[in-house]
Amino acid sequence: MKLLAIDGNSIMNRAFYGIKALSNKKGVFTNALTGFMNIYLKTAAELSPEGCAVAFDLREPTFRHKANAAYKATRHGMPEELAMQMPLIKKLLTALGIKILECPGFEADDILGTLSTFGNETDHVYILTGDRDSLQLINENVTVLLHTTKELITCTPEKFSEMYEGLSPLQLIDLKALMGDSSDNISGVKGIGEKTALSLIKEYSSVETLYEKLAAGEVTATKSVLAKLTAGEGDAKESKWLATIVKNAPISLSMGDYAYGERDEAALSRLLTELEMTKLMERLNVKPSAALKAIPEAEKEKAVDYKIAPGSVSDIKGGFAFILKRTETGAALYTAYEDKLSVFENESDIISLLSSEYEKQTFGAKPAYRYMLEKGSELKNIVSDADISGYLLNASASEYTIKGLCAEYGCPDYENLGEYSDIAAISGLCRRLDRELSETGAEKLCRDIELPLTEVLASMEHFGVKADTEGIRKFGETLSEEIAGLEQQIYFRAGKQFNISSPKQLGVILFEEMGLPSGKKTKTGYSTGAEVLEELRDKDPIIDMILTYRQYTKLQSTYVEGLLKTVGGDGRIHSVFKQTETRTGRISSTEPNLQNIPVRTELGRNMRKFFVSEEGRVLIDADYSQIELRILAHLSGDKNMQAIFNSGGDIHTSTAAQVFGMPEDMVTPEMRRAAKAVNFGIVYGISAFSLSKDIDVSVAKADRYIKSYLTNFSGVAAFMDKAVTDAAEKGYSETIFGRRRYIPELAAKNKNIQSFGKRAAMNAPVQGAAADIIKIAMVKVYRRLKEENLDAQLILQIHDELIIEASEKDAARAAKVLGEEMRGAVQLDVPLTADVETGKSWFECH
Repeated sequence: MKLLAIDGNSIMNRAFYGIKALSNKKGVFTNALTGFMNIYLKTAAELSPEGCAVAFDLREPTFRHKANAAYKATRHGMPEELAMQMPLIKKLLTALGIKILECPGFEADDILGTLSTFGNETDHVYILTGDRDSLQLINENVTVLLHTTKELITCTPEKFSEMYEGLSPLQLIDLKALMGDSSDNISGVKGIGEKTALSLIKEYSSVETLYEKLAAGEVTATKSVLAKLTAGEGDAKESKWLATIVKNAPISLSMGDYAYGERDEAALSRLLTELEMTKLMERLNVKPSAALKAIPEAEKEKAVDYKIAPGSVSDIKGGFAFILKRTETGAALYTAYEDKLSVFENESDIISLLSSEYEKQTFGAKPAYRYMLEKGSELKNIVSDADISGYLLNASASEYTIKGLCAEYGCPDYENLGEYSDIAAISGLCRRLDRELSETGAEKLCRDIELPLTEVLASMEHFGVKADTEGIRKFGETLSEEIAGLEQQIYFRAGKQFNISSPKQLGVILFEEMGLPSGKKTKTGYSTGAEVLEELRDKDPIIDMILTYRQYTKLQSTYVEGLLKTVGGDGRIHSVFKQTETRTGRISSTEPNLQNIPVRTELGRNMRKFFVSEEGRVLIDADYSQIELRILAHLSGDKNMQAIFNSGGDIHTSTAAQVFGMPEDMVTPEMRRAAKAVNFGIVYGISAFSLSKDIDVSVAKADRYIKSYLTNFSGVAAFMDKAVTDAAEKGYSETIFGRRRYIPELAAKNKNIQSFGKRAAMNAPVQGAAADIIKIAMVKVYRRLKEENLDAQLILQIHDELIIEASEKDAARAAKVLGEEMRGAVQLDVPLTADVETGKSWFECH
C-alpha cells in the first residue's frame, strides 16, 4: 500500500504565501485552501496512493515546549487570514475521506515520524512537506516530497546524500545539533555555522562521537572551533534532542486505517458552494445537487423532467434555451424547450432558430453572435446569458461554468444527462440568476449595458483590424539591428560576453565584477528588476543600455513576433475581447492583448503605425479626456473640481495653481507634472512614498502636495473616506450604474491586505463607472452606425478609446456619430469630452 502523509501546517503555510489573496464574497479567505488542494491533487495524481493522512499541529504546548521554553518562541503568530482557513481545510479533507491526525503534546512532525514506521518491503510512505526537518525520516521505504518555492523535490536516500554531501538522513539531526535552526529557535553550538558543522559530522559521524573524540583530545580543528565546541556541549546535546522527530505518537498503527474513506458528497458540495470554490468543485467532480439542502425551499428552482428528443424546428413555438458548440464540420445547437432537449446540426436549422424572434437564454452569447455574423445573419432576442449574469453577481470568481453556477445558486437540473447536462440547466439557472440580479440592483446594468455589449464585442472580433505586416517585419529588422548594437556596447562596458537576459549573470556582472551598489543578495542571486536598475542610472552608462535593451527585446518578442503570429489569412488581427475577466468591469483583450500596446515611448508609439485601414477606407479615433477625473468630480460633488471642468480649464494646471498657491500663468511645467501625478494617483490612494518616486521629490514634499490637494479639493477627501467606510460596512463598493465589486480585503487583519482593500474601495466606484461609460458608448455607437446604414464598423476598444473603420464616403458621418455618442453616453455634473481624429493608421489618428 502507498500512503501519502501530509504535513498540514507546512503545506497550508506555503499555499497561503504562494497564492495572492482569494476570498468569497463574505470575506472568508480561500487562498491557502486553493493552494493546498492544488498541491495535494497534483501529488495524488502522480502517486496514486491507496491512503492519505494529514497531520496538524495543535495550539497547546508539546513535550518539547514544556522541556525548553525557548523552543519555537521566536515564531510569529499565524496570520488571521490563514488561521480562519485551518478548520475549513480539515472539514474539506474529512469530507473527502482523508484522515486528519492531531495529537495533544506532540507536533505534526512526530505524527509523520510515527507514520514513517509503516514503510517496509510491501508498503511505502511518501511524506509531503515544505519543512526540511522531515528529511531525517528518509529511508529505502520512506520518500520525502519536499515542496519548495520553485519545485517539488523527490528526496530518496540517494537524493539526500547528493544534497548534503554524503551524509545519511539521520545525520541531519546531528548537523542541526551543531549549527542550530533559527526557525525553530534551536540554538546549536554558538559560533558554529553550516559549513563547519557539515565538515565535523562528515568527519566524526555524530554529535556523541564528536564529543567522545573531543574529550580524548582527538578532534582536529582550530583553537576557536575547539573552544566553541567545548563551551557548547550542553547546547549541542539539548539541540539534538529538540531536533529529533519521535516515532511514538499515540495514533493507530494499522496501515489500513489510513485508506481513503467514503466521500461525503453533500458536505463537500455545501462547503465548496459556501466558499465559492467552483473550480475545485469541477476538479473534484462534486455534483451541485448535493448542495441544495443549503438553499431555502422557496428559492429552489424546480427540476424539469426533460426528455431527449429528435430536433425539429417546427416543434419550437416559443422561447428556448440554447448552447452553440463549434464542431470540426460546422456547429451543433443544443436546445431546451418545454420539456424537451434536442440537438440541431443542420446549418439552416441553426440559423433559422437563432434568427427567430423567440426569447432566448444561453451561456456564452458572444460566440453565437459571431457565428451568425460569419453566416451573414443576425442573432435576435437574447434575454439572458448566465455567463454574464454570473460575472455581474461576483466579478472576483476565477471562472464561470454552468456546473459551478448551478452549485453556487442552487439549480437542480445539472444531473447525470451526459452531454445534455449543460443545456438542461440553462433555463432554471438563468431564472435564478435574474432574480439575484434584481435583488442586488444589477438588473438594468445587465439588460442595458452588458447583454447588448456581447453583440458589439462579437462584431469587433469578427471584423478585426487590418495589419501592415510588411511594416511590422521591417520594424522588427530595425529592432534586431538596434538590439545587436546594444549587446556589443553592453559587452564592451562589462568587459566580457554574458547572457544579458539572465538576472543571475547580470547580477554578478553589475554587483560583483563592476562593483555597483546592490541590494541584499538572496539565495537566488541579486535583484536586477527595473526598480533596482532605475536607482542606478547615474552610477554607470551600462544601466541605461540594459534598460533600453530590455525595452527593445520586449518590443521584438511580444509586439513584433507576437503580432505577426496573430494576423489572420485575411490580413487582419482578430483579437478576443473578454467581458468577464476583470474585477473593475473593464474589457480585456487577448490573442493579442491590444490593451498593452506600449505608447509611452516614441518607439512604442510607432507600433500604432501598423494598425491601418483597408484601401478606400479610414480609421476614426476618439479618446475620452480625463474620464476618471471627471467621474471623480461628479461623484465627489467637489465644487472646485467641477468648476474647472465646467469652465473648460486645464485640470492639471488649475490643480497646480491651487496646490502651490499661485496664479495659473505662473505654473511651471514641473508643477503641472506634479499636479498631474497627484490628480491621477489620488483616485488610487497613492501614498507620499509612491508619489515621491513618481515625480522625484522627497517624501515630505510629496506628503505636502497630497495634503494641500485634499485641502483644496475637500469634497474629494470626503468622498474617498466615505467610499472606504461604505465598502467596509457593506462588503462591496458600487458604481452609479449598480456594478458591485466585493472587497473582503477590508476585513483582513493584515495591514498590507487591508491597505489594498482601502485603495480598491476608493478606486472601484470611479474606475468601474469609467468601464460602464465606455461600454454604454460602445453600444450606442454600434447601434447608431447600423441604424444610419453607414459603411462603418466599430473595430477596437483600448482603455478609454474607440476606433471605427469606415469607407471614405461615410467617414464624416461616422466621425460625427462617434463624437456625439461618446460625449452623450451619460449625463454627469461635468461634461464628457472626446476629440475625434481621422487617419489611414492608428498612428495618424494621434
